[in-house]
Amino acid sequence: MQFDYLKHVTDGLDRDAVLNELMAAFGRDVWNFAFFMTRSREMADDVAQDVFVKVYQQLYEFRGQSTIKTWLLAITRNTARDVLRSAWVRRVVLFDRLYPHAGTSPSAERESMDKLMAEEIWAVVLKLPRKLREVLLMNSHYGLSMKEMADVLQVSVGTVKSRLHRARAAVNRRLAQEASWTGEEEWT
Repeated sequence: MQFDYLKHVTDGLDRDAVLNELMAAFGRDVWNFAFFMTRSREMADDVAQDVFVKVYQQLYEFRGQSTIKTWLLAITRNTARDVLRSAWVRRVVLFDRLYPHAGTSPSAERESMDKLMAEEIWAVVLKLPRKLREVLLMNSHYGLSMKEMADVLQVSVGTVKSRLHRARAAVNRRLAQEASWTGEEEWT
């Protein structure tokens, strides 16, 4: 990866330039993960900004024990958890829909059905407990290995496997349940 040089640098880098590169390469991933953790666009904006401030401050402390992506996702997860634990968030109830400004429906029937299916799946995933939601996202969206997920979550690989299995089972169970309610065929 192009950021391998960070493992060997302790000082003397232009932090502004490196931060710009990191934001360009991983900014969307950081924001998406923050949104997935907080379920709020505004909070995801704040978390992503805080993450890159922390990265800027700790850039010379990166030891290269994990990939840059894993390091950034770990910082994102911890920052989002701190925000969600704050007294302000606990006092305020936030109602935010997953796709509040979805555009007009696509003209092709298949695209419309795919979009509806994806929204239904994401709605089910977002209802999962945080611990299950985050492993499912890290695995399916970011493609992290079991070891990388364990490093980010600071748990054992066995715990990651268990959570991932439970998350998949919960999603499948919920989708099958909804299919039986609506008379649709089951998801496979």
